[in-house]
Amino acid sequence: MAAEIAKFTTEQMSDMVGLLSPCMDDYLYVCDFKEDYYQISPGAVNRFLLPSDHFHEVVKVHRQVVYPEDMDMIMVELELLSQGKKTFHNLHYRWLGHDMEPIWINCRGRVLNDPDGTPRYLVGCINEIGAKQKADNVSGLLGEFSLRTCYANYVPNIPDGFLLRLGIDEFRDINEIHGSEYGDYILRKTAQCIEENIKPGQKLFRIVADEFAVIDFMGGTVEDARKLYRNISLSILDFIEENQYKAVYTISGGILDNRCIEDSYESAMKLSEFALSQAKKGGKNSCHAFNAEEYAAYLHERRLLHALHHAVNHDFEGFEAYFQPLVGAADGKLSGAETLLRFHGEDGRMVSPGEFIPILEESGLIIPVGRWVLRQALDACREWQEYLPEFKVNVNLSYVQVLKSRVLSDVRSIVEEFEMNPSSVCIELTESGYLEENTHFDKVWNGLKDYGVLLALDDFGTGYSNLHCLSDLQPAYIKIDRSFMAKALNHEYEYRLLGHIVEMAHSLGLHVCMEGIETEEELARAREAEPDYIQGFLFGRPCSRAEFFRKFFGEETA
Repeated sequence: MAAEIAKFTTEQMSDMVGLLSPCMDDYLYVCDFKEDYYQISPGAVNRFLLPSDHFHEVVKVHRQVVYPEDMDMIMVELELLSQGKKTFHNLHYRWLGHDMEPIWINCRGRVLNDPDGTPRYLVGCINEIGAKQKADNVSGLLGEFSLRTCYANYVPNIPDGFLLRLGIDEFRDINEIHGSEYGDYILRKTAQCIEENIKPGQKLFRIVADEFAVIDFMGGTVEDARKLYRNISLSILDFIEENQYKAVYTISGGILDNRCIEDSYESAMKLSEFALSQAKKGGKNSCHAFNAEEYAAYLHERRLLHALHHAVNHDFEGFEAYFQPLVGAADGKLSGAETLLRFHGEDGRMVSPGEFIPILEESGLIIPVGRWVLRQALDACREWQEYLPEFKVNVNLSYVQVLKSRVLSDVRSIVEEFEMNPSSVCIELTESGYLEENTHFDKVWNGLKDYGVLLALDDFGTGYSNLHCLSDLQPAYIKIDRSFMAKALNHEYEYRLLGHIVEMAHSLGLHVCMEGIETEEELARAREAEPDYIQGFLFGRPCSRAEFFRKFFGEETA
């Protein structure tokens, strides 16, 4: 057979590759050892970092396309094949895609000899072993690869209609409780529940894990998709009942109007995934239609998160500590300042704390940023105590810091780093975040108190506001929330309640700070309730360290 095949020329072998390639998903190839020539299916050029579908200098080009860590292995293999020491090639390794990311392939081939017995050709095929399957044997549906192909037939002119992306809620629980085999059964039954509700012309695919996709290219509307989702949910309820409630589960759905798709399959997947995640965030067992404004806000949040990451990794570039004065209620004299975090975005504009602080907390970046803020506060406090020895600085502490970092040792080490008296620092925690019966929180809170740091319960009046909370925490201060103060200063009932709060706090040995005082009239009214400290725009807005110094210790005080 080798002698007969050797009658084919390299050109004829190459023509055969070109002839058969359109009939196959794999990539056919022929390597001519004698001519140092390589020919592969044209489609491979679109997928891999190949200069062309045919080239000379086989080893040199392979050095460009083969993942560097795999190149030595390929060189050994080619040496064995070209010397006739191996006649069959079957190897798993990686080629590079155009994005320079590795793609796993299985390369197989057979050596064909010249009439004199020397190896002449390596003929075979390459297939992606990491590629998505076209069909899913578990659910009996076409898979993600087939969904991609379906969209490719229409891009860029995708017809009107919708994509309904469905996900089983808490599917992991089903696998953990009943096993993966039963989980596969649930996937099949869910697929059946979906199939029995879709219209002729609509297509169903299983995409990732516990998710399915229904596509409509026939002009279906978002409301049609909502109705389809409801019908599928009812069918699943019927199945659960017929199955005697062995596994009770729900599905969530994300709806994408085809007109929102940005002319690509990737866009359809990206936007539908966002819609589904919104449904799950909203409590699951619900359906959510893609909204461009919501998505824009999401992207803005992602960009802000990236900017915050960049700032933390570049010496906190863009962050700034601001300070707002705290004054004695009776005489209006400066006693300290609350430290407030500010952030300037990539365009230099200041970002609202209400926007970036929740992102810091959710991402965990609040932990390193919190340490940075404390250092800024203590550095300023140390300087200002040269002018006012009793000056104290307040620093807000996030509950993420309390629960997920070594905040007690952090506070101690930073206070000692600046050689400060611990009582010069007041840590503020929000009352609304108070966690009952949390031993770690209690350990941190009590540890800070034992160390000598003052503790304040911030935003009092918005959370529990009860004696049990005060009894458990026993803070040094309570800070009356500005929203409650606004009511108390304008309504007699709330004002009387304010007076009772102050009286109660004093009876427990606590100091009271009232926030949000902006006018002389408000100050006079607040003083009648006999607080210990006042904070508000009347005495100063939050400002930079330099501006705070000029206003309270510099030339402006002369």
